[in-house]
Amino acid sequence: MAFQCQRDCYMRELTTRVVSCSPAELQLENNGKKEKIKGFNVTVKDTILFPEGGGQPDDHGTMGGVQVLRVTRQGPDAVHFVSSGLEEGQEVLLKVDWERRFDHMQQHSAQHLITALADLGRQRSSIELDTARVKSGEAEALETAANEKIRSRVPVNVRLLSLDDPEVEKVRSRGLPVDHAGPIRIIDIEGVDANMCCGTHVSNLSHLQAIKVLGMEKGKKNKTNLVFIAGNRVLKYAERSYNTEKSLISLFKEHVQAVDKLQIEEQLNTNLVLLRDMAVLIARNFKSKPDQGNFFTLHYKDGDNEFMNIIANEIGFEDTVIFLTVGEETGEGMFLLAGPSSVVDSLGPRVMELLHGKGAGKNGRFPGKSELPGQEGGGGGPAAGAQSPDEGSGGVEPAVR
Repeated sequence: MAFQCQRDCYMRELTTRVVSCSPAELQLENNGKKEKIKGFNVTVKDTILFPEGGGQPDDHGTMGGVQVLRVTRQGPDAVHFVSSGLEEGQEVLLKVDWERRFDHMQQHSAQHLITALADLGRQRSSIELDTARVKSGEAEALETAANEKIRSRVPVNVRLLSLDDPEVEKVRSRGLPVDHAGPIRIIDIEGVDANMCCGTHVSNLSHLQAIKVLGMEKGKKNKTNLVFIAGNRVLKYAERSYNTEKSLISLFKEHVQAVDKLQIEEQLNTNLVLLRDMAVLIARNFKSKPDQGNFFTLHYKDGDNEFMNIIANEIGFEDTVIFLTVGEETGEGMFLLAGPSSVVDSLGPRVMELLHGKGAGKNGRFPGKSELPGQEGGGGGPAAGAQSPDEGSGGVEPAVR
């Protein structure tokens, strides 16, 4: 039997009749603690509340104004758990929690689309690809292809087939549940994929709005889990990311302003703590940029060896070349060159020579001291050309080349 929620996934209200109502218990989790609540299992003539199944959670909503706490499938019936009993034959109005339902429709349809385009795995509660490693650029290509289908407004159709229909053999499937009853439901993304599925879906891929692949995670043996979001979740993710970035920038500015106001001689201990925090924020700010590149340079006159080491360790120098200098722009100062060992071994002695310094390299690090006299018309110093934190946009951006 196909429920009304499967025949029309966009219907938000339905008037129906109660078929049965019996006392029951439901186990819920509240703040990590499991608790049993007493209520009633109710079946109705038809429902717009989807029972959990096929990797999709159940719908939330109301039945006659009473909150429906769980919807499950038992054979051909959808069983609704409510806190108050209802009379058999009673007419009730069902209302679906549309925000939750549409979110499930978007994520579920996006799963079908990505799985079909990836051609590497099958749909589960999350997408699992039958490959131990995804090559560089493949995730981006998959995301681009999926969003192109969304922009093309590809229709999504629902077909009901009998079990003996030859078409059943041509569709993707994980098999039918043991207690399956009635026709087989096929979700057909026109020209892309046909898949056996009981869940709720959008009627057109344009309703997905957008798909964002967040990354890959190591799965079970020789498997890779693809992590993605679709639809309104993309918008909410962008909003959270923007607010997080804004908060970090504000915090970073506060630290920079505090450091600028402090005198090292008078408040050394406090200043050192702020300096370490500032080093961490500088490094994280660089790492958060999508176009960060593989070279980072910075000069900060009030820094020290620990300041430079924190930045280098936070950024990581296995694949990034880092050149840091501290001290006055004329006279004595310190520097740190970090990066791949082959690069550091080659450039370290040349940097030391240019800065008239002393130092030695080991394990991808080349720290040293330098002393350059001032020059007319410009500064000398260990990194006269390097950008400092109080230069650039808003006084918070380190030099990135």
